Amino acid sequence: MGYLVDSQKDGFCSSWGCLKSFVRRKQVDSAHSQRLGHHQLAKELTVPHLIAIGVGSTIGAGVYILVGTVAREHSGPALTISFLIAGIAAALSAFCYAELASRCPSAGSAYHYSYICVGEGVAWLIGWALILEYTIGGAAVARGISPNLALLFGGQNSLPIFLARQHIPGLDIVVDPCAAVLVFVVTGLLCVGIKESTLAQAIVTSANVCAMIFVIVAGGYLGFKTGWAGYELPTGYFPFGVDGMLAGSATVFFAYIGFDSVASTAEEVKNPQRDLPLGIATALSICCGLYMLVSVVIVGLVPYYEMDPDTPISSAFANYGMQWAAYIITIGAVTALCSTLMGSMLPQPRILMAMARDGLLPSFFSDVNKRSQVPVKSTLTTGIVAATLSFFMDVSQLAGMVSVGTLLAFTMVAISVLILRYLPPDEVPLPSSLQESIDSVTLRYRRDSQVISGENPEMSTSTGSSQPLLSKKNVAIDCPIIEKQEAQASCTLSEENRRKIAGWTILLTCVGAFSLTFAASSLWLPSLLRFMLCGVGGVLLLFGLIVLTCIDQDDARHNFGHTGGFICPFVPLLPIACILINVYLLINLGAATWARVSVWLVLGFLVYIFYGRTHSSLLDAVYVPAARADEIYRSSGDSLA
Repeated sequence: MGYLVDSQKDGFCSSWGCLKSFVRRKQVDSAHSQRLGHHQLAKELTVPHLIAIGVGSTIGAGVYILVGTVAREHSGPALTISFLIAGIAAALSAFCYAELASRCPSAGSAYHYSYICVGEGVAWLIGWALILEYTIGGAAVARGISPNLALLFGGQNSLPIFLARQHIPGLDIVVDPCAAVLVFVVTGLLCVGIKESTLAQAIVTSANVCAMIFVIVAGGYLGFKTGWAGYELPTGYFPFGVDGMLAGSATVFFAYIGFDSVASTAEEVKNPQRDLPLGIATALSICCGLYMLVSVVIVGLVPYYEMDPDTPISSAFANYGMQWAAYIITIGAVTALCSTLMGSMLPQPRILMAMARDGLLPSFFSDVNKRSQVPVKSTLTTGIVAATLSFFMDVSQLAGMVSVGTLLAFTMVAISVLILRYLPPDEVPLPSSLQESIDSVTLRYRRDSQVISGENPEMSTSTGSSQPLLSKKNVAIDCPIIEKQEAQASCTLSEENRRKIAGWTILLTCVGAFSLTFAASSLWLPSLLRFMLCGVGGVLLLFGLIVLTCIDQDDARHNFGHTGGFICPFVPLLPIACILINVYLLINLGAATWARVSVWLVLGFLVYIFYGRTHSSLLDAVYVPAARADEIYRSSGDSLA
């Protein structure tokens, strides 16, 4: 028979049982897993829909403020290069997302990929962090809409009384009815259907893009007319040096967060192998191009040290007598916030649904409405929580927590690409209901092996061996089946050694990335210790890059998941660079942010231990060699017929 990965059903776990549950991996998407799974979402999305989701989720109102702050404090006129470098860094993660999304086109995004490639424990951590990100992010964006909306009507207190912010003296809080109403409107749109909500997001995003194009065209006209005063400075193009430009890149990198929302809709894309990579790449390219063009214009119109840090674009046009341009820019900010709100609330119900499908959350969240074919219950739950937070709480102090989930996801996606290439899962979990088919197929292969080796299958069967019929010794390898046993053992040993070397090298590479970035960022450490950690981290990174470049990638990668899609280039260099960048940004988020996030992660760990682990769909899974899975499914289909 096959072997069970975990069979404990109590609320507590032994140390070994817990460890096994952390590393168990689910099966990559296939027709068989969908047949045994839940209701599928509607396949309605094409490349234009994905571009609208990506651009709308990425370009927020922050760009209308960010250009002034970063130019004044870090980059100066070199702000455009800062955006370019940040865009290239974001593209590294986009390449990794594109390959995994086209290979594994199911809801869940980074949570889904981590569960397939790394293990259940890490996948839970990523999913739990993303829930926090989208909840806090959606509430923060909603709270930012009402002040900008009020500016369109004449001032801070110009909104109708039932929408205006009100201070409650007894509780000492400021409630924001407008934010809650907008969250409920977006929730209703998401419940109607993915195609309808994406169309609404496309319209709002188009208005935002038009406002940015106005800034580029009108600002370019003023610049050519007046001579680009911002570039004629004695300090030169790099007033803060290259270090300042790179510091600006680290800051504006967060302006590119959002394209991962495209991957969360993978299950709803008509042709995921083609459309998902195109959608991600095009959306990120549009965002990078708009950011760079806006920054070129604004830092050219006004010297960087004279920029208004709060309203840099409106102030720049006001200096040239175009005060009316502030209304167009405010419309752009409002529409940017609305599209970002939709982009924040779209992925979370799908992550909740994916986690519930896997048994890690209650099945309530996995229900898909038969008419609209969207997870309505998860969407309503997300909307109610986000509306409550946006109504009662000023979540601006928690905004830093939003970045943790995204950067953790980016890091884990890059690691998943390395695992997929060098040691993809060689065993897959099957439901225990297929035990009869598993035993039948295993017995057939054992008899064939005995016939080839010259043994008597009847005598061997009668011995009643207690050894599991499906074990790692039966995994198919790339050796001719009618070779000498010595050659088979040699080939098997070589393949096992390659996988072990690859696994340890990936682990040491991650340790090296953490050591190097931690030492480089921890200025409070003694100099000798910092240099030692930097040296060790750098050596481990270089060692990992060299080893992974020299050893062969696993041939099983060609058949992993859905084939024929995008292939990430420059592996292992690109994923390792992606890991290094994202770990550096994670470490530099600050102690206060990590203290808040740690509370949430500890809570998530308890939820997993006492609920998710004991309700996982892999609790009684039977792990079999991947090469035998299709035959077992066919055998089960024949027996049912």
